[in-house]
Amino acid sequence: MTKACVFIAILFAAILVGCGERASPDSVSPHAGSPGEKALRLTFSTAETGFDPVKVSDYYSGLVISAIFEPLLTYDYLARPARLVPNIATALPQISDDGKTYTLTIRRGVYFTPDAAFKGLPDSRRELTSADYVYSIKRFLDPKNRSPYAFLFEGKIVGLDRLAANAKKSGHFDYDAAVAGFETPDRYTLRIRLTDTDFNFSHVLAFNLVGAVAREAIVAYGDDTNAHPVGTGAYQLKRYVRSSKIVLEKNAGFRELRWSADAGSDTADQAIAARMTGKKIPQIERVEISVMDEAQSRWLAFQRRETDIEYQLEELAPKFMTMDGKLKPEYTSQGIRMERSVDAEIIYLFFNTQEKIGNAPNPIGGFSKEKIALRRAIAMAYNIDDQINVIRKGQAVRTHYPIPPGIAGHEPAYRNSIAYDPQLANALLDKFGYTRGADGYRTLPNGNLLILKYYSTPTERDRQFDELMKRSLDAIGIRVEIHKDRFAELIKLANQCRLMMKSAAWIADYPDGDNFMQLLYGPNAGQTNSACYKSPEYDKRYEQSRRLPDGPQRNHLYREMARQMEADTAWLLTDSRYRNVLLHPYVAGYKKSAVNVSEWMYMGIDRQGPH
Repeated sequence: MTKACVFIAILFAAILVGCGERASPDSVSPHAGSPGEKALRLTFSTAETGFDPVKVSDYYSGLVISAIFEPLLTYDYLARPARLVPNIATALPQISDDGKTYTLTIRRGVYFTPDAAFKGLPDSRRELTSADYVYSIKRFLDPKNRSPYAFLFEGKIVGLDRLAANAKKSGHFDYDAAVAGFETPDRYTLRIRLTDTDFNFSHVLAFNLVGAVAREAIVAYGDDTNAHPVGTGAYQLKRYVRSSKIVLEKNAGFRELRWSADAGSDTADQAIAARMTGKKIPQIERVEISVMDEAQSRWLAFQRRETDIEYQLEELAPKFMTMDGKLKPEYTSQGIRMERSVDAEIIYLFFNTQEKIGNAPNPIGGFSKEKIALRRAIAMAYNIDDQINVIRKGQAVRTHYPIPPGIAGHEPAYRNSIAYDPQLANALLDKFGYTRGADGYRTLPNGNLLILKYYSTPTERDRQFDELMKRSLDAIGIRVEIHKDRFAELIKLANQCRLMMKSAAWIADYPDGDNFMQLLYGPNAGQTNSACYKSPEYDKRYEQSRRLPDGPQRNHLYREMARQMEADTAWLLTDSRYRNVLLHPYVAGYKKSAVNVSEWMYMGIDRQGPH
């Protein structure tokens, strides 16, 4: 890109930023920060979808939400493997009644940030109480919210499903109705009664989307709650331009909290702890986020010190990394650091297994032998090595199991049964009647036209995935149409079971295998189960696994579930990405969180130090 083009692009972006703002009019400086500035500037490669915890499911919105809202529990910032610690709760829950009852005491003197919704209250703020968590959890099952995370609580809390069922009939969710599974004997005590044994429920209570919202704010902002988050966390939303700019500001009324974490024996963690322990949280006063979908723009911004940290530049890794995964000397000489790790994630190609999408027949849906054969052939024709080596520039590792390393239930020796073999894929299609026509493309066994639809975003990176998909399917004689849409719209369509084929990523919400195996549970179709996969055998084993703690018995069920999914070919597991995080020398305290926990509240900025 020429300097003139860069200038025009920046000027055009500035014009857009001036339009449609949703909060304070102060602007985000595009220049390097002043020596005393305590602002962290970063980019998102994909636009957020909003900041109402029950209405979103994407990673980027979750990062912002985790800075604004607070769950009852959280995870030690440095401990690996991840370790639960109290957050708003004063201690880890008391678990009784064979894992069916959880009792927690919440901290006194925690307040929601001041907001006009708290009219008539001193300082326009209100103290957090146990009832706020009851209200917040109920919202996940309010049919009006269509929460993609309703599965966290469906079938789990005594009486809550009945309340949701009544709301579906009446069109009104009664938030004031008593639910037997919730008890608040006083303002600071919460007791949750479960329908069945679940020794893993503490992880749900630590999930960043299960932070407490204020009922006054939800009522006040109605359909616009995604743009008006009001929480108790370290930050509050200061400025918001959808899909462009997000500015968070330190919560001046945040409770007294000092930096403390378990560094263990890791020397890098020990250095972080030595520098940060005892400091007040948060150190960073302002977080400025710009949405830039093109990697080259993000790279240029980082090089010009317009951003302080860059999370994901896999496409440009050869520019700053050596072949052995080290940062090149020209950048280490500037004091730039690189933190490299494999994300606790899985990336997979999902196939919609419904027989119809809307009212239209779905050529890859259903469980007849010929439909399973078609899905299996597509999976066998897709070249995962090209995805890793060509598109990702080697910045990923092959994934074989639905649960990634570092998550309870992972099986390191497991090998996926779906291998890359276009020749065998062609033979499979021939056997099941997918005949090639004169143009080389196949028809359905009944002779009708066979056209698949693959969905992706209009970014440069996804255009490469489009090309790989078309090349893979051309090799087995299958036509494919590429359909492009915004990330947020594709999430919405996936949650409605309206996408035929799409690549998806799932990053750990909490470090337990259940968080990944639920992605294929039948009742989660329309939420997290984008394949809309409904297998009685899989579902039976999943329901058994939910009653078990982490251990050999549950792991055995997980292995059987993985093989069932492969036999039905609802997914093709592909890879997990390296996260090469680049940091300027004045950024302190960073460590990639094991789960989706706000890192910004634990970090510091020292622009006056040597750099």
